[in-house]
Amino acid sequence: MSSVDPAFATVAELSAAFQRRALSPVDVVDALVKRIDTLNPKLHAYIDVYAADARLAAEAADKAIRSGHAAGPLHGVPVALKDLVDLEGRVTTGGSKVWAKRVSAVTATLARRFIGAGMIVLGKTHTVEFAMGGWGTNTHMGTPWNPWDAKVHRTPGGSSSGSGVAVSAGLTPAVMAHSLGCRPDRWRSWRTPLAAGQIAGARGHPDAIHGN
Repeated sequence: MSSVDPAFATVAELSAAFQRRALSPVDVVDALVKRIDTLNPKLHAYIDVYAADARLAAEAADKAIRSGHAAGPLHGVPVALKDLVDLEGRVTTGGSKVWAKRVSAVTATLARRFIGAGMIVLGKTHTVEFAMGGWGTNTHMGTPWNPWDAKVHRTPGGSSSGSGVAVSAGLTPAVMAHSLGCRPDRWRSWRTPLAAGQIAGARGHPDAIHGN
């Protein structure tokens, strides 16, 4: 029995557990999807969950890791995308009802790079409308619930509101959160949710993440 909790393990802990066969990507995805099904109706962290596709990707990642064909340390680790990140064939609303049926024609570079490294996309997380707001509220699409207070609907911070809640509540070990224009942390887009959710993050250099 693994001592690693799939819900609250870090990316590094999951990667190490996969390598020593203490956990499989399938174990982790199944556990996270179950938590999402249970908690998301109240927390409202995810706007969409790709459970079936994530399970298929987890099965493929497990086989690759077990056969010695891991793409790298991120292979098999789940990640959630802020609903500003385009994913080909999926709706990207940008937190706005204006884009409620907008299907992405391409996959964003940063998403493509993480998927290429073997990460498994669990789904899309809520955002302030077009990332324009620091409180994390969204009147039209719904405001995520800060999980640190189960009784009072407190601000999750924004604009990456759902992303912060998802990590804080153990609904994903990692998120891909950026602001409009694909520049990390514009107007404290993720620093505010980190503070509200009592979690930590890292700011990647724009050229390293978004460059060609």
